[in-house]
Amino acid sequence: MIWEAYAIRYAERSGRVRADSFVMDDDHSAPHDMDYFMWLLRSGDRTILVDAGYDEAEGARRGRPILVDPRAALAPFAIAPPDVDTLICTHLHYDHAGGLHLFPDAQVHLQAAEMAFATGPCMCHDHLRMPFTADHVCEAVKRLYAGRLTFHDGDGQVADGVTVHRVGGHSKGLQVVRVRTHAGWLVLASDASHFYENYLAGKPFPIVADTAEMLAGFDRLRTLAGAATLIVPGHDPLVRGLFPEWQGSRDVVRLDRGPIGELPTYARC
Repeated sequence: MIWEAYAIRYAERSGRVRADSFVMDDDHSAPHDMDYFMWLLRSGDRTILVDAGYDEAEGARRGRPILVDPRAALAPFAIAPPDVDTLICTHLHYDHAGGLHLFPDAQVHLQAAEMAFATGPCMCHDHLRMPFTADHVCEAVKRLYAGRLTFHDGDGQVADGVTVHRVGGHSKGLQVVRVRTHAGWLVLASDASHFYENYLAGKPFPIVADTAEMLAGFDRLRTLAGAATLIVPGHDPLVRGLFPEWQGSRDVVRLDRGPIGELPTYARC
């Protein structure tokens, strides 16, 4: 199957600096904004949502308001929550799993390592626990007991032309999504590379469970993608400039036809 793929921005965060995005950086105090995305895959009558964002309540709790509710973000595609029957959760951090409860009918696809990490002894440490919210992890557990959670252990297939691959690093069970498109094999990197600069320059992101896995993950992205231009970072505002807008929306871009701009160039660390 050949899939359409869309990046949907549902939140943004300004007031950040480069030190928030890169471990090794000489310009650590320069501003560095972040976008928050969900991704939508469509082929024929199949619809797959990659990550579920977070809702207004979570945004208020963390002081990170959303631009649009994840459910409303899908409305321009004429998709209502009951229409989402398959949801790939790249990892259980609040900005990727915070909206799981908004799509109660979806079968969730998650790495077994991520569930073990989010419910295990590592969560005794404030630094590792900070990106997680207990209610979101509990929602994943509830989905498991309801028979609506599929575990993957490393590489796995979700549908014809859609596969998942554990890379770890940012979170122990972080998985990326590989999608067959008209442009070739597209990789939704999620937080395996928050920004183009992370993987292109080999700069780790500061929130990390395993630095060695994160660095190895940068190389894995290249082996999975059909071309470097088809690796889509999880939070980079540049994505909305490199790929064409969908129906004139500045918050939705279409990925499956490839970029319309050139990748930025960064010096390797």
